[in-house]
Amino acid sequence: MNNKLFVGNLSFKLAEPELEELFAQYGTVVSCSIPTDRDTGRKRGFAFIEMSSQSEAEAAIKGLNGRDIDGRQLAVSVSQPKPKGQGGGRGRY
Repeated sequence: MNNKLFVGNLSFKLAEPELEELFAQYGTVVSCSIPTDRDTGRKRGFAFIEMSSQSEAEAAIKGLNGRDIDGRQLAVSVSQPKPKGQGGGRGRY
């Protein structure tokens, strides 16, 4: 297992510092990123969190997966790498 986590079903009001503080309860947060839509600049409803160790990542999953934050249940899991050759493109042939 790696230390990078995928966090889904985020409230669009939640900011990176708040999310980082939430995960810091389970260990050291190395990085926190909430992607935004490149056209609108709006948050996309998910984030990536990197913890400093595998045990901290596991603790964060156990502690936060399914937890209600701002009226939404977080979905926290190990981040899976994007398959090669998929994604992007947007109309390019």
